Amino acid sequence: MANLYDKAYDFEKAMRESDEFNGLKAAYEAVMGNAEAKALFEEFRDTQMSLQEKQMNGEEITEEEVQKANEIVEKVQKDSLISKLMEEEYRLNTIINEISGIITKPLEELYSAE
Repeated sequence: MANLYDKAYDFEKAMRESDEFNGLKAAYEAVMGNAEAKALFEEFRDTQMSLQEKQMNGEEITEEEVQKANEIVEKVQKDSLISKLMEEEYRLNTIINEISGIITKPLEELYSAE
């Protein structure tokens, strides 16, 4: 019988060695190595986290907060280093979602069987 934890650790190792992860890592290091991009990225991330926290707590997000977030998004989209980071993150997340679908397929089949 397969040990699921061993397989999970094998997957972790494969992910660390993958082109997708290494592309993300290189893009992240490029952002962190550029003071201007790093500051903008951190502002973007902090704003995102703050808005998500408010949503989760059922608090209303003000028009001013939405406008500020939109302005930050515009700046982020214009920054080539951050845009590259987001592209690489999207690539890896797509693969992770596909793998999640593969992993959960037995459950899906079990519960969809009549």
